[in-house]
Amino acid sequence: MFPKPLASLQPNTYEYESLPMVKATGFREYDARWLFEKEINLMGMQALGMGIGTLMHERDIRPEIVVGHDFRSYSSTIKNAVMNGLMAAGIKVHDIGLALSPMAYFAQFALDVPAVAMITASHNDNGWTGVKMGIDRPLTFGPDEMGRLKEIVLNAEFNLKGGGSYTFVEGFPDLYIKDLTNRAKLKRPIKIVAACGNGTAGAFAPKVLEMIGAEVIPLDAELDHTFPNYNPNPEDMKMLHALRDKVLETGAEVGLGFDGDGDRCGVVDNEGEEIFADKVGVMLARDISALHPNSQFVVDVKSTGLFNTDPVLLANGAKTDYYKTGHSYIKRRVTELNAIVGFEKSGHYFFNAPIGRGYDDGLVSALAILDMLDRNPDKTMADLRRDLPQTFGSPTMSPHCEDEVKYEVVDRVVAKFKDMQAKGETVGGQKIVDLITVNGVRVVTEDGTWGLVRASSNKPELVVVIESPVAKDRLHEMFKAVDGVLRQNPEVGEYNQTL
Repeated sequence: MFPKPLASLQPNTYEYESLPMVKATGFREYDARWLFEKEINLMGMQALGMGIGTLMHERDIRPEIVVGHDFRSYSSTIKNAVMNGLMAAGIKVHDIGLALSPMAYFAQFALDVPAVAMITASHNDNGWTGVKMGIDRPLTFGPDEMGRLKEIVLNAEFNLKGGGSYTFVEGFPDLYIKDLTNRAKLKRPIKIVAACGNGTAGAFAPKVLEMIGAEVIPLDAELDHTFPNYNPNPEDMKMLHALRDKVLETGAEVGLGFDGDGDRCGVVDNEGEEIFADKVGVMLARDISALHPNSQFVVDVKSTGLFNTDPVLLANGAKTDYYKTGHSYIKRRVTELNAIVGFEKSGHYFFNAPIGRGYDDGLVSALAILDMLDRNPDKTMADLRRDLPQTFGSPTMSPHCEDEVKYEVVDRVVAKFKDMQAKGETVGGQKIVDLITVNGVRVVTEDGTWGLVRASSNKPELVVVIESPVAKDRLHEMFKAVDGVLRQNPEVGEYNQTL
């Protein structure tokens, strides 16, 4: 019998090498993230593999799974531990090796395998590890599956049938690249900078973009798991600034930045302006709805209000549904509504048929952006940006808040804003006209300025986003007001970045 995991163990001890350690907070809303060796050890990762296999048996899923890993110094070792657990639970493992998360999702279709377990910490800093999982392609786990997996693992409720097996899928990256590039080439060689942050995308993105006819200038595309320049995260202003500088230096038409596991794409225009992903989403929605009138879109609650007010989208008959933030949530909502695309402010884009298969792939997003430029040869990326109604938005800002208390803090913040609305109090000098509480709270004032507070789904942080359609001053006033409410909670720490 495999022992029940413990919440903590002292490293460099007999117990640490002999018992599984799994911190409960690593089971998040729709995937799993831990600080490796501090919150989970290799036996803990093996227990996780056993848990995934057990859950597959419970849900009557054919016992086969695709497994891949991102480019971190420890990801391959962690993958081996997870695979040991899966095989102990009687699962046939298809190992695609070093991969992007969307490569693993694609493998479910290409290899006709029902389940996936991608070993990645995504955009989290080095030291983190995690798994993105799914048993119903193209969907990944939501709270129901994650909750049950947590119970199985922490209570050691394993179904260890044995009889699992292992297959290494040789040459799988070639299949993925062929699938992306089996299409018409660009009409002209659009000059781009492709920033990879020394992460996994460096092995694939420049090659794919060159193959569809782009003139590619690689930036930090050499694989280096120390991430020597910046963390590969296209929401991080440090990465966007490096991309901006290279675009201006080279005269590129656009800069594209990919995160650590390649499922997101950030954008800098030809004038060096960083365009937040929700605004890029509006630009893409305009382009797509012109080709496919009356399109249904899904966006997360962090995203700009332009999806509901943009005159071009309204003229094209576009419909937009605002939903919970999180790749698993938006992916499911896109499937439920048969939306053509789902957009997240973080840069996760979920292209459905006829563009994609419903999962998030930063390279599919990059190709859609280049196709948009190709269809508008008389306009630059900056022109397309300026065509949008002007709004003033913040980056995604994340004050520290421990996993154990962050949801309680958000509940307090929601209650505070509800109380303020009931009493007729103002926020940033403006009356509250709406509180959207589908995911944290989005406080909307009478001039259309809004502020969002929610708990991060994958790190010990809160998430704060502000937007104003009026003026930059209103953006700052709203941030000051929202932050003032947050500061009433002593558990809230420093921001990773602010206005």
